[in-house]
Amino acid sequence: MATGTEPHLKKGTAPGGVRHGTRAAITAAHLRTDRWWLQPAATAAGLFAFVVYSTWRAFANADYYEAPYVSPFYSPCIADNCEPMKNGPNWEIFGSWWGLSPALLILIFPLGFRLTCYYYRKAYYRGFWASPPACAVAEPHAKYTGETRFPLILQNIHRYFFYAAVPVAGILTYDTVLSFRNEDYEWGHMGLGTLVFLVNITLIWAYTLSCHSCRHIVGGKLKHFSKHPVRYRMWRWVGWLNGRHMLLAWASLISVAVADFYVYLIASGAFDDPTLF
Repeated sequence: MATGTEPHLKKGTAPGGVRHGTRAAITAAHLRTDRWWLQPAATAAGLFAFVVYSTWRAFANADYYEAPYVSPFYSPCIADNCEPMKNGPNWEIFGSWWGLSPALLILIFPLGFRLTCYYYRKAYYRGFWASPPACAVAEPHAKYTGETRFPLILQNIHRYFFYAAVPVAGILTYDTVLSFRNEDYEWGHMGLGTLVFLVNITLIWAYTLSCHSCRHIVGGKLKHFSKHPVRYRMWRWVGWLNGRHMLLAWASLISVAVADFYVYLIASGAFDDPTLF
């Protein structure tokens, strides 16, 4: 196949993107014969389902607390209109003038962290924007500017969202500790919700620490690992987590939705939290 030739375009098709200039003269849109569209379609469906669910729960402003459990979507609750939680994450930073759901005040931080995450960027770029839809499949856009223009240039603030995501994960850890109480706030008890919260916080921390920014903070800019053995071991451990970043991104996304839905079920009276001890 000769290079340096113009691609053969169908009549009425305007050249653009990779279909211009000195490209190989291939009439087919791509040469892949597998179901390359399946992964971006599944990704788009999964992300869309989470967006719909989380939007509903964030604006609901109801059924997010049932002692001793508080939904991770509403923690910490920093508005005056929060439900009272004994020893819970109630910080009335926003007064009575805030009439909307308190979840809207705190979700911006974990949302910003995930929205600017390297894996999620790849996921929704492919799933929703087809930029590109898959490897070796040309994107339909006329030109490519990457993340050099507004609003995508804001993706560079990912590391700052990481700094915000760490204390949020710490507060969710505190919520998990509080889940070892019963509905009368007595310690030394454990319900099914406690297990849900334990799984969720484990995945939240694993996803947060597997972040590329975390890996850079731990071991970046070191010229001699031999002079920093502790940071080197930490860097290798974070690197191991980073290799599973995609899996942890999806697992933690599902677990946080499951934890919220579990609180919603018991807070709405669908069933009582089973007591393990």
